[in-house]
Amino acid sequence: MMCAALPAIIAGLFGVFLLWLPISLQAQLVLSLAVLALMLLFMMRPQNKTFRLMTFVFSAVLALRYAFWRTTETLPNINEPWNFVPGIILYAAEMYCLIMLAINFFIVADPLKRKPAPQLADDDKPTVDVFVPSYNESADLLALTLAAAKSMNYPADKLTVYLLDDGGTDAKCSQSDPRAAIAARRRREELQALSAALGVRYHARAENSHAKAGNLNAGLSISKSELVVVFDADHAPVREFLNETVGHFKNDEKLFLVQTPHYFLNPDPVEKNLQTFGKMPSENEMFYSVVQRGLDKWNASFFCGSAAVLRRKALKETDGFSGQSITEDCESALALHCRGWHSLYVDKPLIAGLQPETLVSFIGQRVRWAQGMLQILTLNRPFLQRGLSTAQRICYAGTNLFWLFPLTRLTFMFSPLLYIFFSLQIFEANITEFICYSVTYLISSFAMQSYLFGRVRWPWVSELYEYVQSVMLFGAILSVVKNPRKPTFNVTSKGQTLDESKLSPLARPYFLIFFLLFAATCYAIWRYTTEAMPSELLLIVAGWNIINMGIAGAALGSVSERRERRRNQRLNVRRHAILHAGGTSHAVIIADVSSGGLALQFIDGQPVNGLEKGEEAIIEIRRHGRGMRVPLVCRSMLRRQEETSFGFAFAERTPETFIAIAEMMYCEQQPLQDRWNRVQKHKGFFTGTLRFALWTITETLRGFTYALRLVRETTEVSHPDAPLIIKPISSASDPGATYPAAVRGPAYA
Repeated sequence: MMCAALPAIIAGLFGVFLLWLPISLQAQLVLSLAVLALMLLFMMRPQNKTFRLMTFVFSAVLALRYAFWRTTETLPNINEPWNFVPGIILYAAEMYCLIMLAINFFIVADPLKRKPAPQLADDDKPTVDVFVPSYNESADLLALTLAAAKSMNYPADKLTVYLLDDGGTDAKCSQSDPRAAIAARRRREELQALSAALGVRYHARAENSHAKAGNLNAGLSISKSELVVVFDADHAPVREFLNETVGHFKNDEKLFLVQTPHYFLNPDPVEKNLQTFGKMPSENEMFYSVVQRGLDKWNASFFCGSAAVLRRKALKETDGFSGQSITEDCESALALHCRGWHSLYVDKPLIAGLQPETLVSFIGQRVRWAQGMLQILTLNRPFLQRGLSTAQRICYAGTNLFWLFPLTRLTFMFSPLLYIFFSLQIFEANITEFICYSVTYLISSFAMQSYLFGRVRWPWVSELYEYVQSVMLFGAILSVVKNPRKPTFNVTSKGQTLDESKLSPLARPYFLIFFLLFAATCYAIWRYTTEAMPSELLLIVAGWNIINMGIAGAALGSVSERRERRRNQRLNVRRHAILHAGGTSHAVIIADVSSGGLALQFIDGQPVNGLEKGEEAIIEIRRHGRGMRVPLVCRSMLRRQEETSFGFAFAERTPETFIAIAEMMYCEQQPLQDRWNRVQKHKGFFTGTLRFALWTITETLRGFTYALRLVRETTEVSHPDAPLIIKPISSASDPGATYPAAVRGPAYA
């Protein structure tokens, strides 16, 4: 490794020398182009570690040359406060980005790929307690997760599953509101019956203190196994989850955590509204496929709240799960890393869960993450914690500091307006200097983003997600800065449906910002065409503002929510089974399964004669060497070219039905892996930019279409001749409105 790094070290020392070398603009341009060319050349051999390290060095040279120039030549005069103050704010935002770039380079320079866990004999396997914390999720959602957890391939005498119900606590069952108390008691009775039918232990504590962390600690107090597994209420594991994870604990007595990715069956609201789900890598895949592996290299991969195995002995040292912040998962991992315990990351999807479907719930989730991570940054101060290695300090500080991105993203969004509208010169440079320093630095940044994350994050998608979140997270971040102990834990709604396409209740500020940027673009064009000698800086900031307007336009599509009537998310499985219908048995292939039904294809490719909508049938599958029979009802028939598929709904919702659903959906890990691999395809910068440019047009138009529809419906309501009974308008007109038809309750996530 040292031999491989030697050329990079030499190049790095030479790069440090170049940073402080005063040169002319022409020489800077030649230097930048030469370094950029070498960097792009070395990127062609990503498997060569020497070339990979030198790629980082060359990118760092361009970034630091830019930082040196920005610091020494572009800042406004301190004697001109109207220019200097916003200029320093912009400069600070850019330096933050450079610091985060350096931290990211450190984290993902050499991501670790773990070998599979050792396979243990049944007698050598440790005992395991599975915790499924719940708040007010529906019994159907919990039934599938509990059935899948109970069906994991593990010795039955060494596996205990607990449903930790915070929606049926003693405090909730005896609260002063009689209706709420009755609902809590009914919930407790329903889930107690479900747990008994599935062979799961039910537990409800006395009161809801310390949110999810308190609920998990209550589970620790009533259990005793060596290992603890945590699954969120909507996270169903595959059968081999434990065999893919627990073996790692055998080799390392100081291992406290084995974390696996969070894989989702449904799109987040941005994916749903842009219709990219299943075509483009999801937002979380960059973190779980690259960043967590990079953290694992430095023994800094952390607990993500679910889909993880933890050692009870380690948790005892910290009196259970930490609850000072509202992100108890990362805080708990930090506390144990400080005590010398180790963590490990398995880069393989072993659970399937649900993401927030609406922008309201999506933003609510991100507010909690941002506030919790910043609570850890301010209250726990990981960069000063004793017991952490230098690498761990960098990793934790970087993870927490990342959530300041709304401050910088909005700074970059609004900075051009200061010059366009008020001629404030917060960035002093001419177009030649801009090309020599800024353009080459930006090209290297985009190239490195593609090099490191191109398989899991397409061009401009990060900018879109950050902007969509920044508009709403800005105030939440300021509240943490003002009072780090103020934020409280809020659950995230999952499994919601939308009966009609409409604007999100949060859409208004996105439209206002778009109008502001559009007005700035028009004014900049007017200034450039009418001023006798327009400055080169006007041309630069006008181009910058047009890019911002494109991002804001694409965001209008993200907040224009498409209807989603599918209550249950499907998973392609391709599994053989026997269908009994009309007194005849037929060999079939189960094409896909959800918690509501399944799709079948007949082996001979021909539909069953006489099989009609509403007809009853029975599907028979094999489980542990015995047959399982589940009653079905035919709902639809779909012909595609030479294939005919039949859609069936499950005729009843019994515990046995959910055990069968878990067997069909999560018997094998490969269907999840196939979906994971299918979307992780590299998208080049130019093709990705063209695609994003298309979104800026189509999604802007769609956003305004939704807005005009809302205006028209609102006008109809207010018109004196309007009928008394009218179609309900979009909840976008009422910030306090909620989405209809939530088929499942909020979930911990």
